[in-house]
Amino acid sequence: MAELKPPAADAGAQVYGEKRRSQRVQLTIPVIVRGDQGSAKFQEETVTIAVSANGGLIRLKAQLSRGQQISIVNPKTAEELPCTVIFLGQKESGKTEVGLEFSEASPLFWRIAFPPTDWDPTERKLPTSHRPPVKAK
Repeated sequence: MAELKPPAADAGAQVYGEKRRSQRVQLTIPVIVRGDQGSAKFQEETVTIAVSANGGLIRLKAQLSRGQQISIVNPKTAEELPCTVIFLGQKESGKTEVGLEFSEASPLFWRIAFPPTDWDPTERKLPTSHRPPVKAK
């Protein structure tokens, strides 16, 4: 029987991107993450890197595993939702990128308005200069 090897970090990132079902918004929102780390419980305050109606991307010191069940708390509303770790990415400054998926889509958890599904960021209007026009002499 062939030995199964874990996917490379790049492959995990590709899978994570391919599974996205809703618009992702890069946004920093304070959150609290709770769960089990081995036989001990942990609670860690962090901020989001990106959010979507189906979850988010954060950085954590806690060592988690893909498929692990945890919960995320929005401290502004005290709302707590169960999540699954679906992606483990790069480590930086002792923290690992962690992709979380809500048990069910919960766009209201973040308390933001998401762009419409047909939104194309390349078509957005760029700010115009606020300088007064130069008058010809």
